[in-house]
Amino acid sequence: MKASYRWLKELVPQLEAPPADLAARLTGAGLEVEGLVAYGAATDACVVSRVVSTRPHPTKSGLRLVTIDRGGAQQEVVCGAPNVPEPGGFVVLAPLGTHLPAKNLTIGKRAIGGVESEGMLCSEDELGLGDDHDGIIVLASGAGVEPGKKLSDVVPSMRDTVLEIGLTPNRPDGLGHVGLAREIAALYGFPFRAPAIAAGAAASSASTRDLVKITVEDAERCPHYGAAAVVDIAIGPSPLAMKYRLQALGVRSISNVVDVTNLVMLAWGHPMHAFDMDRVRGGAIIVRRAKEGEKLTTLDGVERTLVADDLLICDGAGPVALAGIMGGASSEIQPDTKRVLFECAWFEPRGVRRTARRHGMHTESSHRFERGVDPGDVAEVLEHAVSLTMETAGGTRTKDRVHVQGATISGEPAPAPRRALRLRASRIGDLLGVEVPFAEALAILERLGCEVKARDATSAEIVVPTHRPDLGREVDLVEEIIRVRGMDAVPASLPAIRASRDVGGYEELARRARAAAVTVGLAEAITYAFTSARSLEALSAPKPSVVLKNPLGEHQAVMRTSLLPGLLEAVANARRHGERDVREFTIGPVFLPTKGDGLPDEQLRLGVVLAGDRPGWLEKPKPFDVWDAKGYAAALLERLGGVPATIEPATREEAPKHLHPRGAAFVSAAGKRIGSFGPLHPDAVDALGLEGDVLVIEIDLEPFASGPALPKYAAIPRFPASTRDAAFVVKDGTPAGEVERAVRTAAGPLATRVELFDRFIGGPVPAGHSNLAFHVVYRAADRTLTDAEVDAAHANVVKEVGERFGATLR
Repeated sequence: MKASYRWLKELVPQLEAPPADLAARLTGAGLEVEGLVAYGAATDACVVSRVVSTRPHPTKSGLRLVTIDRGGAQQEVVCGAPNVPEPGGFVVLAPLGTHLPAKNLTIGKRAIGGVESEGMLCSEDELGLGDDHDGIIVLASGAGVEPGKKLSDVVPSMRDTVLEIGLTPNRPDGLGHVGLAREIAALYGFPFRAPAIAAGAAASSASTRDLVKITVEDAERCPHYGAAAVVDIAIGPSPLAMKYRLQALGVRSISNVVDVTNLVMLAWGHPMHAFDMDRVRGGAIIVRRAKEGEKLTTLDGVERTLVADDLLICDGAGPVALAGIMGGASSEIQPDTKRVLFECAWFEPRGVRRTARRHGMHTESSHRFERGVDPGDVAEVLEHAVSLTMETAGGTRTKDRVHVQGATISGEPAPAPRRALRLRASRIGDLLGVEVPFAEALAILERLGCEVKARDATSAEIVVPTHRPDLGREVDLVEEIIRVRGMDAVPASLPAIRASRDVGGYEELARRARAAAVTVGLAEAITYAFTSARSLEALSAPKPSVVLKNPLGEHQAVMRTSLLPGLLEAVANARRHGERDVREFTIGPVFLPTKGDGLPDEQLRLGVVLAGDRPGWLEKPKPFDVWDAKGYAAALLERLGGVPATIEPATREEAPKHLHPRGAAFVSAAGKRIGSFGPLHPDAVDALGLEGDVLVIEIDLEPFASGPALPKYAAIPRFPASTRDAAFVVKDGTPAGEVERAVRTAAGPLATRVELFDRFIGGPVPAGHSNLAFHVVYRAADRTLTDAEVDAAHANVVKEVGERFGATLR
């Protein structure tokens, strides 16, 4: 919603707050002002000038030299506009130094074809007033139009600040300036009066019913249809004040009568439509449902095929408007229109919404009707439209209006029903936590348009105005009280909370696991705790112990017993969108079968998926393999537990069924298996539609709840170390980890570090064998080792490995 600050000040004369302060106050009250836009900022520096004379440019065809009087001084400017008026006409001059924000241009002295021009005669486009750049602005002579005056003083509506307000759907009253003005008056404590209707000329003897017969066949979708007419009008351009007020709010000025309907809509938030009575066939207006397949060409030039649920405004020959959304081309206002019929109705919001969505339309009208316009202002809106039309287009109004409400047709409408709510003084404090004097609370509601009846010291009956359909319960009234009073009036206080040790430990463990996963380069995926029984079955996970009675869908019908379904769904989704490389983790509980107390056994776990190529910058991309999964698993456990992880290859018989038996392995800590990793089994890949290999890791976090092991202090060695390297040729099936443990055991207490630093196959290494190279560091804490001691220990290593694994020393 765009709102004019100048217009709001006219409606609330006491308002003195600058636009920025007003924006902050509205935002604090729930009507969020998303931005402030200066409209026509250059008009403060531009001046009105009178044309004295014109002559052709001496060297440039199409240009003229215009001598102007800018108020006591004359100057000559070069102008190429085709509509420079004759001498005596008034134009707009941007003097030297004027900055035009719309063009990001500062006016300077320029020589054009050898003639210096000191200033520029401006168009709407150059001043940011509109899109018209075909000619310069020409002002009609009249009161206040004098050479030398600031343009913004002569036409005030050319200078404004526009508030861009993000209204929530429950506040349709804010979609008009009258509603916003009422809100502002309530916030600042000012009295508010709705705009008065200007006293017009006497009405004609003709009745609106003499001009048109109105029939409403669907009173459910159109409970109230109002109409009024003005005859003998003259279509023409709108006054500048009206034109620029509309354009400041993003509405293009079309003609005086059409602009009246738009201006009234922006004032009251109630859309209306104008029909050319001479183009209404059969002298009839009929409100009815469409016939299936019926056609209507709307004002945007699109022919639309209708369905039986669409509500139409028809004349005697067929549809002329899509009710509440857009008029038709057949009866729109034309330059020769002499008689106009104004329509102002209340259409059922849901029906308008359905039709608008069905036809892919979203108009200023549908936007308001969908949210619910005021059913009680139909007569007032019609009167303002008629009055404004006679003021801008002349003519004479008919002597009455027509209001069709169900089976009743009358000149004055029956009052719209109003909701009555009971407000208790005690309930205000109970809900807000702050005491509000009951008299103050009732005064706030009255400023918002509510009527207070049957009040006493403890309660009151509140009659809600028709422009506030969102007030339906006592709690809504309480919300309005604190919203207007100010949320800042509610003191901030922390409630007494007794922390749960279990929850604290659980959250801390998840936080540490999350930090560890991010540290090793993984990205977190937020996954649902819901999954499908089919996905769990595909991964051979435990059967679900919790089945939802009312799931969102079949794919989220059970609580997960493994973290992998959610992660693998993320992988599948990424691959469908062309992203092949995935390194993600998730942390959360799994819900395993109950242990006898009726509740599922919740265990906190960490799940990881690796897919695609590993990161690499100085080499060709290579796909993730089981060694990468092992590296991530080991790194995660070391960060979580503070001790090196133990990796144990799984035999074919004991390998988890969701993993490929040739790459499955278990992860252990403190001698207990706490997880597994490996490539996903091809059957699971196919069942889940993953379209490629995936490596997975799943780790139980419960063993790390007590925190990582504390590091132990070791004194800095006082004596030097002696190192030896040993390369053993072993059969391919020999696990390197077992060889490393044998080396460590055989080396005895003198070996402080044993590392596998190379694995080599091919070349001089026999087929079916591999070369494992170890780096062994020997050191004693109390002396410098002799070569004999080191050689003896190392010889024992070579002997032990040779005898145990049949290895040969290279």
